[in-house]
Amino acid sequence: MENTGTDTYKLLYNTERVTLYIPEYGRNVQKMVDYLKTIEDREKRNEQARAIIKVMEIINPAVHLQDNYEQKLWDHLHIISGFDLDVDSPYPAPAPESLNEKPRKIPYPGKPVKAAHYGRNIENMIEFIANVEDGESKTSMIRSLAIYMRQQYLIWNKDTVSDQTIFQDIERMSDYRIKVPEGLQLAKQDVMVMRQGQKQGKNQRQRGNQNKRKHNK
Repeated sequence: MENTGTDTYKLLYNTERVTLYIPEYGRNVQKMVDYLKTIEDREKRNEQARAIIKVMEIINPAVHLQDNYEQKLWDHLHIISGFDLDVDSPYPAPAPESLNEKPRKIPYPGKPVKAAHYGRNIENMIEFIANVEDGESKTSMIRSLAIYMRQQYLIWNKDTVSDQTIFQDIERMSDYRIKVPEGLQLAKQDVMVMRQGQKQGKNQRQRGNQNKRKHNK
């Protein structure tokens, strides 16, 4: 609220005020920095700059989670001042151009998943097994992979699935670099894994239906 010189006061909206360089610290910190720039005595200006840093640290405690958080605070102080602050900072002042730097792109696999119900992790397993030399160790890996793939398959499909279907999926997803040994069968005790997968899939579907009913109320 601003005094207009009469008995009335004018309400000031943020849209009518100077834009904050870093809104997270608020307008009071901005005013402190603006005042700091008017202090002519260098020693006093340095003292007040350190005091403002302490205030900024209290306002933004999450900064402690960052590496070199003290330097971050001093960088923020220079940014709030519009890069127009002459103080003895313990760190070099950031360049104004640094604000316009584009963030680095996060690498993301652009290759589509061959079978969504199996997921990318199974694709990675298949890729690994495809590079293993033939032998008992590779056969054991293929059997374990098939058991896991059948479990994942049954989470999203109500019907049972044959071993042959899983073996065909392994060969197809490996671009036929993996050849499932003839006569390979999943042990009888693996039926328990299949039933657990069916039960888990049923529970997930039931929870999904319950959530839908709640949202539709």
